[in-house]
Amino acid sequence: MSYLTYFSDNLSQIISLLMEHIELTFLAVAVAIVIGVPLGIFISYVKKLGKPVLALANVMQAIPSMALLGFMIPFLGIGTKPAIVMVVLYSLLPIIKNTYIGIQSINKETLEAATGIGLTKWQILTKIQIPLALPVIMGGVRISAVSAVGLMTLAAFCGAGGLGYLVYAGIRSINNAQILAGAIPACLLALFIDYLLGIVENLVTPKYSRRKEKTSFFKSPSFQKTILFFAILLIVLLFIYPLFTHKEAAKEITIGSMDFTEQEILSYMINDLIEENTDIVVNQKLSLGSSSIVLSALQRNEIDMYIDYTGTIYGSVLKHEPNSNVSEVYEISKKEMKEQYNVNILSDLNFNNTYTLAVKKETAERYNLKTISDLSVVASNLTFSPTLTFMERNDCWLGLQKAYPINFKEVIPIDGAPRYLALINGESDVIDAYSTDGLLKKYDLVVLEDDKSFFLPYQAIPLVNDELLEKYPEVIPLLEKLSTVLNDDVMRSLNYQVDEERKKPAEVAHEFLTANYLITTK
Repeated sequence: MSYLTYFSDNLSQIISLLMEHIELTFLAVAVAIVIGVPLGIFISYVKKLGKPVLALANVMQAIPSMALLGFMIPFLGIGTKPAIVMVVLYSLLPIIKNTYIGIQSINKETLEAATGIGLTKWQILTKIQIPLALPVIMGGVRISAVSAVGLMTLAAFCGAGGLGYLVYAGIRSINNAQILAGAIPACLLALFIDYLLGIVENLVTPKYSRRKEKTSFFKSPSFQKTILFFAILLIVLLFIYPLFTHKEAAKEITIGSMDFTEQEILSYMINDLIEENTDIVVNQKLSLGSSSIVLSALQRNEIDMYIDYTGTIYGSVLKHEPNSNVSEVYEISKKEMKEQYNVNILSDLNFNNTYTLAVKKETAERYNLKTISDLSVVASNLTFSPTLTFMERNDCWLGLQKAYPINFKEVIPIDGAPRYLALINGESDVIDAYSTDGLLKKYDLVVLEDDKSFFLPYQAIPLVNDELLEKYPEVIPLLEKLSTVLNDDVMRSLNYQVDEERKKPAEVAHEFLTANYLITTK
C-alpha cells in the first residue's frame, strides 16, 4: 500500500485525530501559560526563589516523558488528564524562564521614570513591564507550544487520542504509511503553530523594535491578522462543537484495550456485537498500554470491560509461580481477582495467546531447532531480543533460565514489532512472541515447542466490573457466542490481516462477525 493510498483511505480518521491533537495541545499550552507567566513574574520580584523555581522546572524537563506519564496514570487515571499534566510540566521551563528574563531585562531608568510620575507597582507591571517583556515571553510560549505538539503524541498511551495513535499503531504493525500518517500532520501542525505564534510575537513587539523588511501580501499585518483570526475561530469551534453534538446515552458502557493488534480487533468485535444486538452504546478506549494500566482503569470504573489473558493475571498480577494446568490457572485467577481486586472474570474466548520463542527458518535448519530444549544447547552462539515485559517477569525470562536452563551469547531487549525487524535483519537470532501474532505468519518464522511446558496458558478472558454484570447482563451471552467462532488459528489469521494486509482492525472485526453470522449489518 502506497503512502498516498493510506492517507486517502484513512483521511477521516487522520482529520479526527488531528483535531483531538489540536485540542489537547491548546489546553496544555494554555494551562502552562496561566501557571508559567505568573510564576516568572513572581520570581522576578522575589529573587531568592528564582533559582529553586527554575531548578524545579529544569528537573521536570530532565525526567523522561514516558516515565512521567507512566507515573501519573495511577494517580490521574487514563484519558486527557495525565497527558495534559505531563505536557504542562514540560512546557513550564521556557515560559517561566523567558518571563523572568523579559521582566529583568527592562531598563531600570524606564522603571524609575514610571515611579517618578506616580505609577503604582501594579500599574508599572501591567502598563510597562509586561508590555515590554511580551516579545520575550512569547518566545518562550512559542518554544513550549512547538515542543508540546511532539510530546502530545504520548497521549495515545493513556487513551487521550491524538496523532500518536497512528504513530504507535504503525510501529507495532511495522506500517510505515501509518507512522507517516501520524507524524507528517504532527510536524505540519508544529510548523503552523510556530508560524501563528510568530505572528503574535511580531504583533506584540513595539514598532520601533521590529525588523524593517519589505512586506509582501503574505507578510502584511492584515493577512497575518486574518490567519490568526481563523485559527482562533477553529479552536473555539473545536471546543464548542461537542457541546451541540454529544448526547448522553441511556445505556452506555466503555471498553478498553491494550496496545497491540489483537486487542484492538477484539475490542471492535465486542463493540459491534453489543451495538448490533442491544440498545447499549459502546465507547472505546483503545491502546491504553500494558495490562496493569487497563486493569487500573477497570478498577477506577473508567472502563467497564477489557480482554486480558489468564497467564498475565495469574503470573504478573497475582504473582503465582508458573503453572501449565489450564483450568487451575483460570479458576485461581477468577477467584483471587474477585477477592483482591473486585474484578469479575468471565468465560474464556477459546484461544490461547501464550508466549513462544521464534527464529528464522534458516536458523532453525542450521542448528536443527524444534524445541526450546534444542535452543538451550546452542544458545551461547545466538543473540536474544525479547520485549521489556518478557525480561522482567518470573513467568518469562527469569523463570525460563531456570527451567531449561538457557544462556544466550547476548540479550538485547527490544520492545514491540521492531524486534521482528531486528530478527529479519540478522541483528538478533531469537525473539519472544505471542502465539497468535500475525507477524509470525508474515515473516514465516519457526515457533519453538515449549517441550517442558514452562509458559503459562494465556487464555483470552473478558474482565468486567460489577456494574456491567448488574446493569447489562445481556452482554454475557454475546461474549459466549464469540467464543464459539474463535481459536488460535483464527486469531492469528485476523492479526495477519491487520499486520500484513494492512486492513483496519475495525474492518477485520466487522467482516469476521458478518461471515460468522453474529451480526447482519453490512
